[in-house]
Amino acid sequence: MDPLDAIYEAILDGDGNLVEEHTRAALDSGQSADAILKQALIPAMNEVGALYEAGEYFVPEMLVAARAMKAGLAVIKPLLVDSDVEPVGKVVIGTVKGDMHDVGKNLVAMMLEGAGFEIVDLGIDVGAEKFVAAVEEHGADVVAMSALLTTTMVNMRSTVEALEAAGFRDRVKVIVGGAPVSDEFARQIGADGYAADAGQAAKLAKELVGVA
Repeated sequence: MDPLDAIYEAILDGDGNLVEEHTRAALDSGQSADAILKQALIPAMNEVGALYEAGEYFVPEMLVAARAMKAGLAVIKPLLVDSDVEPVGKVVIGTVKGDMHDVGKNLVAMMLEGAGFEIVDLGIDVGAEKFVAAVEEHGADVVAMSALLTTTMVNMRSTVEALEAAGFRDRVKVIVGGAPVSDEFARQIGADGYAADAGQAAKLAKELVGVA
């Protein structure tokens, strides 16, 4: 089997050890890090998202696939940096202030990374000022916010307002998600979009930066 196809299949199977092995084999066979990223890792994660939407994969399968993808990404990332391969965009992601949940946020971050984005993960309990500072420091294209508690959803609005006050709102897209969040709420707070799951978040982010 072609090494790129083998990487693709190993990601769908959620086998990180095989992904790493096939990624190294692909490099040894002369494949570039850029080709591995764009012809194996990203397409595999696109397929994972599609399988989730079709009801064939569930959150556990998405999670193990994303972790397997990261095993391959870890091998090629230094080579991507050395060859000046540009990410499709930069995403600042975090769970909003007052909320300590991170499973969903972590999965979204992995899916976004698998889609070719550079990720700046601010973690949990992230205040509006920290989101704004990260956008300024990293020149982010997208801010992704998660909330699992209805009581912390208001902090999504305050972050959007803080981005506006700092003059960054025109240059950065804002996406939101989490169990209590809805498309209607996203519109109410002035976000650019809502994603119900990690696969949709990756697709939405690509659409918003014009690489879908």
